[in-house]
Amino acid sequence: MSGPRILSRNDEIELTIDALGSEGQGIGRYCGMAVFVPLALVGEKVKVRIERVTNSYAEGKLLSINEEAVERVLTKCAAYPECGGCDLLHMNYDAQLEFKRTRVRDAMERIGGFKGIEVKQTLGMEVPCRYRNKASFPFAEKENVVVSGYFAKKSHRIIPVTECMIQHEISMKVLRIVTEWANRFHIQPYDERTREGILRHVVARTTAGGAMVVIVTTGKLPHSTELIEMLTNAVPEIRSIIHNVNPSNTNLILGRNNKTIFGVDTIIEKISGLKFEVSVQSFLQVNPIQTLRLYMQAIEQLNLSSNDDIIDLYCGIGTISLLMAGRVNSVLGIECVESAVSDAKRNAVLNGITNASFICGKAESLLPRLIEDGKHADALVLDPPRKGADKPALDAIIASNIPRIAYISCNPATLARDCRILADGGYGIESVQPVDMFPMTHHVETVVLMLRERTVWEK
Repeated sequence: MSGPRILSRNDEIELTIDALGSEGQGIGRYCGMAVFVPLALVGEKVKVRIERVTNSYAEGKLLSINEEAVERVLTKCAAYPECGGCDLLHMNYDAQLEFKRTRVRDAMERIGGFKGIEVKQTLGMEVPCRYRNKASFPFAEKENVVVSGYFAKKSHRIIPVTECMIQHEISMKVLRIVTEWANRFHIQPYDERTREGILRHVVARTTAGGAMVVIVTTGKLPHSTELIEMLTNAVPEIRSIIHNVNPSNTNLILGRNNKTIFGVDTIIEKISGLKFEVSVQSFLQVNPIQTLRLYMQAIEQLNLSSNDDIIDLYCGIGTISLLMAGRVNSVLGIECVESAVSDAKRNAVLNGITNASFICGKAESLLPRLIEDGKHADALVLDPPRKGADKPALDAIIASNIPRIAYISCNPATLARDCRILADGGYGIESVQPVDMFPMTHHVETVVLMLRERTVWEK
């Protein structure tokens, strides 16, 4: 009797989807092999064409759905699912929130070893659309016409768009105007393969204080006067237009050289009554409504008092630090990006906050030194980049005996890994709260409260 048939590329098979992967792909099994199917939902019976086979799993393209899940919704975006902006647009919003909660719980259990851990319901948005306050669009030429939009998934092939339900309306207006300008004045888009062309990206950022537009080129900006006139006439909210030069053959969007060609160098964002000055290079969360919700979760869970001294690791432009400052004795922010530290100091002055200070350096080297020098902290906010915290920084936290930690993460996998290290060092998990910063995508932010001398979870 022969064994199970081995799948091959271009095979067409039928599957029942029984789980979702970390990026929202449907997962079914064929003769025991896991098959990942983007756009498929749990409970659906689907027809799939196999596109890739490895020793342990296969990937397939959804051809048809024989039985639909109740969570499936009709998508109204003409570019979906080809464009890479969203990946859960076919799933109703309640199901998205539950998927994100399950994703966090699975990471904490499988990677962190926290068996049976409770993960709270994901905090979602009342209106989960038009939430992104920053957009970056590349340009290309198709059939002698300049187009712009999003890269297709896992490629640098541009899918043209003129509307997007997750982007601010101002960003889409800016995109349409710049594309019109490029076609009217024959501005050649940059080609990554030939390294020829001028126009690379347009970046639009919208805040409470108005909009900033950044035009990224390989060199000089031709017809800049006409561009400024077209943009400011069509989008009166614009307060700043900046020309950024990026001549390098790189995937980085922005170069080092900026020139303000209209208006001011920075714009102002307001969060919970505080003002934050935003420059071209500033990092700011893209969902202002959920940003406040996320940060307030961390602050409230720490149960801060007016006598507390706080350390904010990976503090960025000082957003959380300054939100905490009015509740505590002092805040020390640590950040390795020099421009972000400059922004944080400037934002403290802008808001008249005198009990928040900021230093530039790597958390893994600065924190141990501070602890050795006797720096005291009653609580710590940990908000590292996607790769998570570095091991020396975690070791320094453990050695410090800081009693309360609020860990904010955009990556459930590295969050679970780091929480395991902290738990093995004597911290217990008090709560796990996902927050949906990115509706219609698989991404999720999470706040974990960890307390010293709590019960340590066993593997």
